[in-house]
Amino acid sequence: MIKLRPATIEDLALLKYWDTKQHVIDCDPDDDWNWENELPRNPDWREQLIAELNNEPIGMVQIIDPHAEETHYWGNVARNKRAIDIWIGEEENLNKGYGTIMMRLAIDRCFDNPKVNGILIDPLKSNTKSHRFYQRLGFEFLEERRFDDSVCFVYELKRKP
Repeated sequence: MIKLRPATIEDLALLKYWDTKQHVIDCDPDDDWNWENELPRNPDWREQLIAELNNEPIGMVQIIDPHAEETHYWGNVARNKRAIDIWIGEEENLNKGYGTIMMRLAIDRCFDNPKVNGILIDPLKSNTKSHRFYQRLGFEFLEERRFDDSVCFVYELKRKP
């Protein structure tokens, strides 16, 4: 069974290790997550979560409010949206359906707030496998956009009426 729990400073070594994995770098080549400073912080606009399979960490999920996020990474975003970052830590846990379960848990967590009307994601343009993954989950392509040095596709999953 997969569950999400808050990430803590005790996860620092594991997250830094996962950041060295090529499949993680391939999904997010420009980002330095600055874990030492960010893990102890708990701003209202962000949740950093560790996905565990049978109490063993297998991945990371970050959920933010892109309207309130302090760096304004997403630019001008309407209120009542969320944005998700997700990755699996170890190669042996890829292609087993864990990412789908993690994403569904994150989606449910976002939509537990009745005001949230959409969820944004921004996979790299070159990551066509992730595009198919998000489309299977119901995300719809919005636009191609450059974030820092990365060209990404922006997708949105809207709340069903």
